[in-house]
Amino acid sequence: MLVARDLEPSYARLRDALGLGEPFRDPGVGAFGLHNIVCALGEDFLEIVSPTREGSAAGRHLDRRGDGGYMLIFQLDDLAGARERAQALGVRTVWSIDIDDISASHLHPADLGGTIVSIDRPVPPESWRWGGPEWIGRAAEGAPGRLTGATVRVPDPDAIAARWAEVLGLQPDGTTLRLDRDQHVEFEQGDEGLSEIAVELPGGATGPLAFGAARVLRD
Repeated sequence: MLVARDLEPSYARLRDALGLGEPFRDPGVGAFGLHNIVCALGEDFLEIVSPTREGSAAGRHLDRRGDGGYMLIFQLDDLAGARERAQALGVRTVWSIDIDDISASHLHPADLGGTIVSIDRPVPPESWRWGGPEWIGRAAEGAPGRLTGATVRVPDPDAIAARWAEVLGLQPDGTTLRLDRDQHVEFEQGDEGLSEIAVELPGGATGPLAFGAARVLRD
């Protein structure tokens, strides 16, 4: 997930760079003082949020860091186990929901480290409520491409990689978490934040994406 001061120009840059289709706009994020766009890229999703009122968490993030990375969302089979492990580590939950077709929890970045993490379990697994009506209860079709990885900057990459791995039920490979479908999260030393999201598109040459936290890898 990305955050931006100006939603529409930011979406236009992503749409043009990635060949995205029409986005879903989730009215539910209004409860957080936001509006958003959600676009499917293969089986994955890119979301941009933007504040609509003063005092939102996203607005405070923008004041500190400007446009860029904001949240990583992980789909888990064992969400209950991840919630238990997070609680055992003292990681606070800042928001949680359990409804018929999806359950999710947002974990506090000050406790987990790096950035906001959402752990989600959709039912059935191929559906994704946050992607809009076409994805509720079934898989729809996104634009060609996929997310391949993300880079998170933290003061202590080894310790934070281990902490994330424990919550997510993974085995860290040094400062890297290996996910399903040949995806990964890499931790590097620096000021805390989600510094990069990488995507892969069919055809063409490698080049940068005109948005603070994203790059495009073309095969």
